Amino acid sequence: MPATAPTWDPAQYLRHAGPRARPFTDLLARVPDLSPSSRPRSSRGGPYGEPPRIADLGCGPGNVTALLADRWPTARVTGYDNSPRMLERAREHAGPTPQGGRIDFAPADARTWTPAEPYDLLISNAALQWVPGHVERFADWIGALAPGGVLAFQVPGNFDAPSHRLMRELAHSRRWRDRLAGTLRHDGAVLTPEAYLAHLTAAGCTADVWETTYVHLLPGEDAVLDWVKGTGLRPVLTALDDDPEACDAFVEEYRNVLRAAYPAGAHGTPFPFRRVFAVARKEDTR
Repeated sequence: MPATAPTWDPAQYLRHAGPRARPFTDLLARVPDLSPSSRPRSSRGGPYGEPPRIADLGCGPGNVTALLADRWPTARVTGYDNSPRMLERAREHAGPTPQGGRIDFAPADARTWTPAEPYDLLISNAALQWVPGHVERFADWIGALAPGGVLAFQVPGNFDAPSHRLMRELAHSRRWRDRLAGTLRHDGAVLTPEAYLAHLTAAGCTADVWETTYVHLLPGEDAVLDWVKGTGLRPVLTALDDDPEACDAFVEEYRNVLRAAYPAGAHGTPFPFRRVFAVARKEDTR
């Protein structure tokens, strides 16, 4: 995790819920159908045919977790997150689903979480970039998949974009470096698509890895600032939370450089955003 673990604001995060969910739906579209016979009915073995068991790792406010139940309406879906505020909001989506499935939520930290039961799908949406060395967790996660199970994730690949680069430069400037140096992630927080492919295939999976750059047209004044207040800027806002005057000063400096980097147009502010995707399927050796 970053030096300052961020405090999350679900309401701010959901201000851009539509474009934030778009990569998840694109990821979900590439996840293959889950066989209802991929797991035995109990850890002792027995007949196959249990409904799919799904984990959403880093589920945030739960709005995309609910989409998993739409795709697999009989599934038992659990969203995991380490933010109490996010989980509180996510539990608005908890409960039985119309076709016999269920959604629930539980606290967990992706740095240490290891599945306690076989899963047919482990999926993560824009969360693993917060987990240093997350590829080292792949072996545990893939090992816990049922035969033919799937690990799928997407992470932002825009750490060299102005939105993130300018934030880091400001945090390391003379005025702020004593308070903020080491707070923010660097461009090594995620791997290249080629590196993810190598790790996943080495773990015994067939893998589909790709990247996409979205160009979001964001409405409102200082739209890019409003976006990053819900995600990338959270460590800074958390680190300066005890000093509102300093927090306001940093945000104002950052606002000014963002305005130059992302000028607003007649119809909104274009915001290019690169993301990296992976869908890896474990070999079925039954």
